Amino acid sequence: MKKILYLVLICSVLTLSTDVSFAKSKKEKEPEKVHIVKPEKVKVNKRLERKKSKQNAETKKQTSKEAEGMYETKFPVINSQIEYTDMNGEVTLADCIKLAITHHPAIMSAISNAEIYKTRIGQAWSNYFPTLGAGISYSRNDTLMTMTGGYARMMQQRYDMYYMPTLSANMLIFDFGKTKANADMAKRNYESSRYDAETSIESVIYNVKVAYYNMVFAEVQKVVYEDTVKDYELQLKQARAYYNIGKKAKIDVTTAEYNLGNAKVNLIKAKNTLELASVELANAVGIPELEDVILKDKLNTKLYDVNFPDLIKTAESSRPSLLSAKKLMDAAELNVRSAKRAFTPDISAFGSYNNGGRQMDSDYGYQAGIQLNYTGLNIMLLKKQVDEAKATYQKYVADYEQQKQNVYLEVKSAYINLLNSHDSLGVSKLALQQAKEQQYQAFRRYQVGLGNAIEFKDAENTYLNAQLNYYSNLLNYNVNAAELERVIGAPIKESEIDL
Repeated sequence: MKKILYLVLICSVLTLSTDVSFAKSKKEKEPEKVHIVKPEKVKVNKRLERKKSKQNAETKKQTSKEAEGMYETKFPVINSQIEYTDMNGEVTLADCIKLAITHHPAIMSAISNAEIYKTRIGQAWSNYFPTLGAGISYSRNDTLMTMTGGYARMMQQRYDMYYMPTLSANMLIFDFGKTKANADMAKRNYESSRYDAETSIESVIYNVKVAYYNMVFAEVQKVVYEDTVKDYELQLKQARAYYNIGKKAKIDVTTAEYNLGNAKVNLIKAKNTLELASVELANAVGIPELEDVILKDKLNTKLYDVNFPDLIKTAESSRPSLLSAKKLMDAAELNVRSAKRAFTPDISAFGSYNNGGRQMDSDYGYQAGIQLNYTGLNIMLLKKQVDEAKATYQKYVADYEQQKQNVYLEVKSAYINLLNSHDSLGVSKLALQQAKEQQYQAFRRYQVGLGNAIEFKDAENTYLNAQLNYYSNLLNYNVNAAELERVIGAPIKESEIDL
């Protein structure tokens, strides 16, 4: 009997666990409900949006003219009149530079930042402009009388007071140079911001040049791989012809097919690189929609006539970042002068006029005068502010010296890189000529049946690498020239000598 009870108990437990597991599995299989959050409906004020768009367009037009003027002060005048809306798909390097100057948001931001500092000059001089005040008030006064007897009967216990418009003016006459020092300091900061804007312009132009040259190189690379595919197609055709007449083995045909397949893969990669270069050029210009353009200019093959001493002199007089650091140092020096003059008083004039009294227009009054005063004079605070200004000035002096050293290093590095790319270009050009002759000889030998597939492949790969190496060195030569122009802040001259 006990055995039967144990057996029934075990069966019930197994049945219960099965039902629970089945229920759990069924519950797990049920898909969760996905709640889609609908976007909030935002009411757009079309009139306000049109007004903002118009204001932004006018601001962009003004900053574009400002940027062109800043660029053309040191670089040749842009001979391009291209507009983005009038493009026909063909652009030169000058076209891309013009479009970048007039469209790139980084340039617009830098020029607008300079305008912010420009307004602070006027804010500093505003201390000499009068401060006007006006007001109107009304009050009802109930006077508490403590006097008794005859004096109380002589005075009216309750009365109304009306105060009509009150005008006042205060104007600083002289503050012993504090305002002038602050205005001069604001002017130096503004000039520094202008040089920062020039730095931004030159950085954008450098990026445009690099992107343009990279796209030119990508186009050349695609042409090189296309020629390689054509050469391997001819070799495959020749190998099949020799195999059909029994002059070559099957392995020559297989090798030619393999080489052709690899060449086509490299061609696909080159096309993708060209598309990516086109996108990068559009981004450098500041117009993302600028794609699928045709480049008119090629990589420069003229010799640049440069020498290091002249480059250093040009950088010291033209490099915007160095000039910006110099202006910040001058501003810090003026800040010391301003902090010292905080010990001096202010001479100002004041005046006011009011009308009113117990009855409306019953009386009037005015006040005028000159005063000499100290505002918030704290000797300890002013002394520490002078010490802070001196320490700040020393910091900017050190920053300027550091910037000079950085400029020297950058100019030296860019000059060495340009010379190295120039020397490498001559060697790679000679190697290209030799590889081309070797490839031609190998192909002719294979045509007449004297060469083999391996010899032709080696010669073809050598010629391919020689072409890519030459154009890569030519690309580096152009990029290094653009880098040298950026670090000195001025253009470098091209000679008539062809490399």
